[in-house]
Amino acid sequence: MKKQEGARITIKDIAKALNLSTATISRVLSNHPGISENTKKIVNDKVKEMGFALDPIASSFRSKKTKSIGVICPRIDIDFHSKVISGIEEYAYKQGYQITIFQSQDSYTKEKEIVHMLETSLAAGIIICPTLETKRYDHLSKLDKANIPLVVYDRANENLKANKVIINDFEASYNACSHLIQEGCKTLAHISGNQNVSIFKARLAGFKAALVDHNLPVHENLIRETENLSYEEGKAQAEILLQQQNTPDGIVCANDYTAAAALKVFRNSGFAIPEQVAIVGFSNYPIATIIEPQISTIDDSAYDMGLIAAKILIQQIEDKDMQVLDYQEIILKTKLIVRASSDSKKH
Repeated sequence: MKKQEGARITIKDIAKALNLSTATISRVLSNHPGISENTKKIVNDKVKEMGFALDPIASSFRSKKTKSIGVICPRIDIDFHSKVISGIEEYAYKQGYQITIFQSQDSYTKEKEIVHMLETSLAAGIIICPTLETKRYDHLSKLDKANIPLVVYDRANENLKANKVIINDFEASYNACSHLIQEGCKTLAHISGNQNVSIFKARLAGFKAALVDHNLPVHENLIRETENLSYEEGKAQAEILLQQQNTPDGIVCANDYTAAAALKVFRNSGFAIPEQVAIVGFSNYPIATIIEPQISTIDDSAYDMGLIAAKILIQQIEDKDMQVLDYQEIILKTKLIVRASSDSKKH
């Protein structure tokens, strides 16, 4: 049948017409050596019959499929993801690979669409940080069947079978809270990330564990959750903390944007930083050194995370005979950077 006017024929349509998998169709279109000449002829004849046209972006991936990597991040304007991408690009470029960056905007629907496009275009591999909305991973799990290597960075779900590059968020947050306690803080607050996301759950758990281990109370009213850890949310939650009878003398924030917001709110309300309120952020964003006093933070090895993710992915791409029996989970070390927002606290 010919393509109907206004309709777009897809690889799925061809696969359905021939009762073949989309992966087989994709391999034929990319001239994969593992496909028989007979299958190639059947597919190519059906492609002509149905009037299938390659998507220009997909086509560019096919023509350079062995050297094209798709990188899917929530937002490139967040410093953490920019550093990760820099690490990926640095390593990939040296190995002769090109990367194409896609933003999911933390939309699960958009993430699925991007993954599908990369799957059907036969990208050599995919590196992804899942969205805040992602709770199902079927679209990522099936990449294995399509022989498309996958590496997940940062927000890695424990049930997803894939190579992962992460940090120990529990330990990092535990260390941040312990630092404030050692500086003399007794009443601690936490401005947390979205608790539907494992890394922010771990940061909250690490914060609480440090309090328990140091025989300090966990004040539930001083734990303030945000949706996106934006500066505006940090400001709103800090203003709520100010209204509590048990005003905190130490605040651990799940990123540096909220830490900067909390610092400004408390300082503008007359609190001396760090003498009356000490603050620690997370991720070592540029804002942590721009604001006064400079903010203590956790360096989360974002650049190294990207570089190692690219190294693992390219190794898997190039070693075509490699059988992945045990997926790698690389846990990178973090570092507490002590600056003026928490240093020289009362003892």
